[in-house]
Amino acid sequence: MRRVVVTAASTSTLVVLLLALKPHHTAGPVGAAGPPGVAPAPTPTGHPHKGTHPAGGTFTGAPIRTTYGTVQVAATVKAGTLTAVKVLRAPSGNGRDREIAGYALPRLTQEALSVHSAHIDAVSGASYTSAGYIRSLQSALDRAGV
Repeated sequence: MRRVVVTAASTSTLVVLLLALKPHHTAGPVGAAGPPGVAPAPTPTGHPHKGTHPAGGTFTGAPIRTTYGTVQVAATVKAGTLTAVKVLRAPSGNGRDREIAGYALPRLTQEALSVHSAHIDAVSGASYTSAGYIRSLQSALDRAGV
C-alpha cells in the first residue's frame, strides 16, 4: 500500500513540474513559420536603401493576425537606429486579451528599444501577441532598410 502512495505522489509531482515548464520562444526570420494561427508577414522584395544609409522616419509594420487578434506596430528610426515603437493594433476581443496586451506590449517595446532591433524574447504568457509584435516590428524595420 505504501508503494502505491509513493508512486502516485511521485508521478503527480512529475506531471505538475512538466506542465509548469514553458518553452522559450525567440523571433525567427520574417518569413519563418510562427505559432499556429499567426499569419506570416510579407517578405520584402528588397531594401530600397541597400548600400546607403538607412532611412529615417516612422515606418508602419505589417498587420499580423494572431489567434487572439491583430498586432501592428509603427517604428521610428533615426540615423539607422530604432528610437520609438508605437503599437497601432493589439488583441482586444475580451478582457483577458486586453490584460495580456497591457502587460506584454510595454515589455516588448522596452526590450526592442534597449537592443534597437526586433531580435527580442517573447513575453511569457503572451506567446501569440509577442510573435505578432516581433514580426510586425521586423516588417517595419525592413521597410526602413535597417
